[in-house]
Amino acid sequence: MKFDFFIGIDVSKNELDYSVVQAGVELFHLKTANSLDGIREFVKKFKLKGGKLANTLFCMEHTGFYNNHLLEYLTKKKAAICLESPIHIKKSSGLQRGKNDRVDAFRIALYAYKNKEGLRLWQPKREAVQRLKYLTTLRSRTVNALKQLKASLKEEYDFIDSRIYNSASKLNNASIRALENDLKKIEKEIAHLIKEDKELKKIFDLVVSVEGIGVVTATSIMIATNEFKDITEAKKFACYAGVAPFEHSSGSSIRGRTRVSKMANKTIKSLLHIAALSCITRKGELRDYFERKVSEGKNKMSVINAIRNKLIQRIFACIKQNRKYEKNYIKSLA
Repeated sequence: MKFDFFIGIDVSKNELDYSVVQAGVELFHLKTANSLDGIREFVKKFKLKGGKLANTLFCMEHTGFYNNHLLEYLTKKKAAICLESPIHIKKSSGLQRGKNDRVDAFRIALYAYKNKEGLRLWQPKREAVQRLKYLTTLRSRTVNALKQLKASLKEEYDFIDSRIYNSASKLNNASIRALENDLKKIEKEIAHLIKEDKELKKIFDLVVSVEGIGVVTATSIMIATNEFKDITEAKKFACYAGVAPFEHSSGSSIRGRTRVSKMANKTIKSLLHIAALSCITRKGELRDYFERKVSEGKNKMSVINAIRNKLIQRIFACIKQNRKYEKNYIKSLA
């Protein structure tokens, strides 16, 4: 689709900065409140200046739920939307001097204009996936709160008077029990949501069939890939999760070892790491693979990373072939 206008939007909690660009030149800038009324105000002015939503590309950075008003409004208007990683835009902008909201909005618009041929338009997730994402985030917050309360009690045990500790412990335990109950309710709601939604249930059953992949890991992968619609290839997901190794060399002088990138989804990477560790602690081919490679002199972390890659490959193979993972799979001959 051909676009005549490119609108870069710098999103913050309370305000939105719009930069409207045509042929690489900024036509005008406007700042509004981050609300539906503020968005309508901008669209009204944009149309008065001859703009049309049908031939306009809106580009913004991922800012979590601060984008929600914009995405809701623009989706209803069937506008073209591009959501990009902040670091991607920053590294594509070259050497930069100075920074403010207006400048950032213009840089985002210019990024969209220069990269218009290769940009992928954003598509909204299904409501069930959005609910699943929110519940998973809520679960993560609850788990972190529990860890903080339990860790503080454990650390204080040897350093404060026993009477003070016991009193504080009783009060703290009430909070811990309440959080544990909340966690059970959240996990029950997640399980119910997956069970009731046919598409989620189908994908979930395929992913958890892979050895080592549990409920939390499977759910996070389903959300990150948007039910395997946004990321459809194992190699791309391995890169996204910080598992894919990259060469580090230049000419004849630089010969660094192959390593993974630090630009990754750290949550997914951590979950895959736990999954890989669970595989090598139980009998099976992955444990045998780990022990064999380590005995050959391979670095343990490199072997664990290879196992993470194997898990990703198996997950995507199951999704692609629409069948559960089989340990003793025998390929049928034509």
